Amino acid sequence: MTEIRTFDDQSPDLNGASILVTGGTGSFGKRFIRTVMERYSPKRLIVFSRDEFRQYEMAQSFTEEEKKCLRFFIGDVRDVDRLEMALRGVDYVIHAAAIKQVDTAEYNPFECILTNVMGAQNLVQACIRGGIKKVVALSTDKASNPANLYGASKLASDKIFVAANNLSGKNGTEFSVVRYGNVVGSRGSVVPLFERMINEGVKSLPITDDRMTRFWITLQQGVNFVLSSLDIMKGGETFIPKIPSMDVIEVAKLMAPDLETHVIGIRPGEKLHEMMITADDSRNTLEMDDRYIIEPAFKFWERDDVRHPNAKTVEDGFSYASDSNTEWLDAEGLNFMLEQPRT
Repeated sequence: MTEIRTFDDQSPDLNGASILVTGGTGSFGKRFIRTVMERYSPKRLIVFSRDEFRQYEMAQSFTEEEKKCLRFFIGDVRDVDRLEMALRGVDYVIHAAAIKQVDTAEYNPFECILTNVMGAQNLVQACIRGGIKKVVALSTDKASNPANLYGASKLASDKIFVAANNLSGKNGTEFSVVRYGNVVGSRGSVVPLFERMINEGVKSLPITDDRMTRFWITLQQGVNFVLSSLDIMKGGETFIPKIPSMDVIEVAKLMAPDLETHVIGIRPGEKLHEMMITADDSRNTLEMDDRYIIEPAFKFWERDDVRHPNAKTVEDGFSYASDSNTEWLDAEGLNFMLEQPRT
């Protein structure tokens, strides 16, 4: 079976800590909250989101004992005052709030920018003012060499969080970014679409292009990777996990070997292959056993005490893309991923 890294061999000490998750009612937020509850004894776990009904539904999934450390805070990252109020007494922030659907962002550009870009700026300002210790912002492979507004807005967001370390100063809030690929089974992923269509008895599954490839990661892997990055971050890095690729048409064939496929064409803003590290990024990229780290180009990173030990520099011109990846997902690996928790 393809190697499926767990990313759980290093983790921060979150016992007694107060952690806030923006977009906390999403797939990542729910799995992150559940994981932290299972592994640690936090003082507070704050779910920050704008949907009261989804907060209500999420609260019902926890016992009364578990809910003692949970706090549900209605708010929007577009509102800096509300963020500052929610962040009082918080130690760590995981930023998962975003408009993520490519089609939605293309059709609603103002809303995408307000949430993904201005929301990032608001969070940076609120965290610096609130004296937060560490912030990890979730990004996407679409932010690297972006071809759509969602990717471009997340690239802008990534730049804001990296540059924020200049604003917070040497002893202030540390900001870093985590960038990874398609989450198997998450909302908007092709996997639940295929599952629904298979259950409905369709005769053929739609493929945008039979050459298309994607990086694949499970929800739990994503949570573990964020936790491990929170542990080792110095402020300013973009962390990228080593994860396998797979042809989208192969995903369809493995999920429904008896069904045909038909090509429907690439949607606006969609790419054939995703990239997480460009050749231009290679000049600042380090490689570790389970991840890559894009270092910031700012002078604050020149301090000797912020370098990562046991990391080596990649070759100049190196790039990390789903079609040229050296790790490919096989049938057993995909089935393993499909069996993992999705919420």
